[in-house]
Amino acid sequence: MSEALPGTAGPLTAREAGLVACRRCTRVWPMGQARCGRCGQRIVSRDPSSLQKVWAWWIAGVVAYIPANTMPMLESRLFFESHSSTIVGGTVELAMEGAWFVAGIVIFASVCIPVAKFVAIAWLAISVRAGHARNHHRRQQLYEVVEFIGRWSMIDVFVVAITSALVQLNVLVYVNPGPASIAFAFSVIFTMLSARAFDPRLIWDRAPEAVR
Repeated sequence: MSEALPGTAGPLTAREAGLVACRRCTRVWPMGQARCGRCGQRIVSRDPSSLQKVWAWWIAGVVAYIPANTMPMLESRLFFESHSSTIVGGTVELAMEGAWFVAGIVIFASVCIPVAKFVAIAWLAISVRAGHARNHHRRQQLYEVVEFIGRWSMIDVFVVAITSALVQLNVLVYVNPGPASIAFAFSVIFTMLSARAFDPRLIWDRAPEAVR
């Protein structure tokens, strides 16, 4: 358990004790050490450019997400008839064919989760910039959820790639990824980089001593 500083009632934080942790391997080092002796990562108590990086990658992700939803995600041809569909258009077609469960998964993974991640990252960055002194635990949990979901965000691109590889029957039938798949992949990558650039330690800087 952490100890209180002399003359204070709050717990002793690592920063107050002159310690700083590596964000890559979590090894703790004395304040002022330039790089982690275990993994070589640059060590900083707080990343002063964290929010700028967050917003830069966030904007790039939003910009890439627009063509990901307006351009064809999948292009197919049956005999001599070509067909292409966007994410939402393909979901509607699945629902009309009676595949409600699959349509629900697609719309949840392709629309609900990305939009929720954009909102969550923006709210975290805004709350830190505004210096909110409440809901520290909830914001930390939200950040951890965004980080966890990020590893599953490429599921749509994987499905398109697998479908394209399996459905190739000479010149009669073919299925190829559309340009939206590339834009969607970039949007996911940019969003993951945005979440990664966020320094969660900033959440706790204005926390009351009792909850540090």
